[in-house]
Parts: sequence; structure tokens; C-alpha cells
Amino acid sequence: MATTQLADIIDVTVFQDLPAVNSPELTAFYQSGVVVRTPLLDALANAAGKTAELPFWNDIDAAIEANLSSDDPAVVAAAQKLTQAEQISRKAMLNKGLSASDLAAELAMGANAMTHIRNRVDTYWMRQWQRRLIASCDGILADNVANDSGDMVVDVASESIAGQSVSTKFSRSNFTSAAFTLGDAFTNTGAIAVHSQVYKQMVDADDIDFIPDSQGQMTIPTYMGKRVIVDDGMTVTAGSTDGFKYTTVLFGAGAFGYGEGTPEYPVELQRAESGGNGGGISTLWTRKTQILHPFGFKSTGTPSGDSFSIAELKLAASWDRVVDRKLVPLAFLITN
Repeated sequence: MATTQLADIIDVTVFQDLPAVNSPELTAFYQSGVVVRTPLLDALANAAGKTAELPFWNDIDAAIEANLSSDDPAVVAAAQKLTQAEQISRKAMLNKGLSASDLAAELAMGANAMTHIRNRVDTYWMRQWQRRLIASCDGILADNVANDSGDMVVDVASESIAGQSVSTKFSRSNFTSAAFTLGDAFTNTGAIAVHSQVYKQMVDADDIDFIPDSQGQMTIPTYMGKRVIVDDGMTVTAGSTDGFKYTTVLFGAGAFGYGEGTPEYPVELQRAESGGNGGGISTLWTRKTQILHPFGFKSTGTPSGDSFSIAELKLAASWDRVVDRKLVPLAFLITN
């Protein structure tokens, strides 16, 4: 009896050339403009090395008054110089292996196995991408509290259930307080990412409006004109006594840049004939090289491996802001 193996189902070349069924471009984060993919970051993701440098020009300092012209030739004006700074991003070089035994394939082989495998692999990578995005937000928040006096954060949450009240939960007042951490750049936020429990508070307050999607269906939720992204992956932390605290993130357009590189072998099949006590095991390996970088920050610290893990992305030590607060299109609100 012939055995159907992964190699019989999957043509590696076809597999990697097919468009992803579930990709970052299909997420609400991407479609809202929060994350922008650019050719520059694609190129940097494909370049050699573990990090990518993103130099930029600092703005002209408006606090320095303009020169007062005169007709005195002895008075010589001094020119103001422009300075550069740089953002530093660390690549994420990731892989995932999925194994299937020959015996399992013989006993339970469903139709369209290649389609099923591709759907599940793409879904896995999309979820990983979102988790890395949210973890990076957590790390930025931690860095901001530790090193920048929390000037991007409004925290009204109580550490106990007994201390909770209307003022410690999501409200228009708390939302605008977070938005105005941007000062007169407060309009530079276009989306808000919330946990479903926070979204319920918004719905209960009748504060959600809907706008049409690309098919004309009124399905995209908005709050005060901001697109609402509901994701239960948003950070929830336990209060020091009891209860929970929810982190809401306000995003501006292009808050994160995104680039995809091409690993040497993006997709590969591995065969272990002796696996399964001789029954045979096939493993599908998929690999990703990505840059997912917040505007206005540099990646700091040293990861335990060649790339930051999700846990490491959440650490304050992994990030450092290198631009003025108003230029960073992010704000955080912590509520019960």
C-alpha cells in the first residue's frame, strides 16, 4: 500500500509562491493604517545583519528665535545647523515546524490537505505578527514609564475591585486625557485598539458608530471618529489586590513600519523515515524574516538569541524613544 506523504501533497515552490490566505495585510491593524509596509523596510529586512539603521533629520528648533536683520556689516549672523539621529530596528528571524506522521495521514486524510495546511500556517503567522506588535506596544509603555516620566500614558485604573468606579473605567474624559498627551498633535491618532471587555463598556455607553467597509456594509466600528480594533490579545494585568487592568492603545497613521525579508529557504520539507518507530514523520518548515518597528524609537538591549522573543519585546530595556513626544503617534490608557 502506498503512503501519502506531505511531499505528495505540497509542492514547496507552489506553496511559497501562493499569496497568503491570512497575512498581516488582512488584519485590522494593517487596514486601519496603524502599520505601513514600505519598500525601504523590505530592503532592510533582506539586507545583511541582525539590525537595521534608520537615520533621520531632526526638525529645525523653533525655540531658537530668528535673527533680527540690520544694516551693520560688523554684525555677523550665526547659522543654525541641522542634526541627525537614528532609529535602530532589530530583525525578527523566525521559523515554525509542523509535523505529520504517515500513519495519521493514512488513517485520516481529508480533502484539500494542502489548502488546510496553508490556512493554518498563515493563520499562525498572522497571530504571531499581532502578538509581536502588541508586545512591542507593552515594551514602549514600560520604557515610557521608566525613562520618560510616563508622558505617553494615562493610568486611572484601581489596583482593587473595591477601588473601581466610573472614573477608573473607559470614558470619553479618560480617552481624551490619553489623546492629549500628544498636546496640540492630539489629532494624530486614527485608531484605538481595545480588549473586548473595554469594547463592551464603549458599546454599553452607546458610543460606537459604524462606517461602511469596502463592500458598503456598515461593519467598521468607530469611537469619536477613530477606528476601533477589538483584540483579546490586548494586555490585561491583575491588580495588586484583585481585579484587572486593561491597556488601550491609541495609534496614529504609520505608528509602526513593517518590512518582509526572504529567508534562504522560506519553505522546506524534512523527512524522518525512522520517526514514529519507523512509521515515518514529515515536517513542514516555514520561515519569516520581518521588521516591525515603532516610529521614533530605537531597539536597545541584547536579546537572548539573534532576535527578540515576545517576552523580551515587552521589556522597557528593549526600547528607547529618540524623538520628541509629540512626534510619536502613540498613546496609552490603562483602565479597569
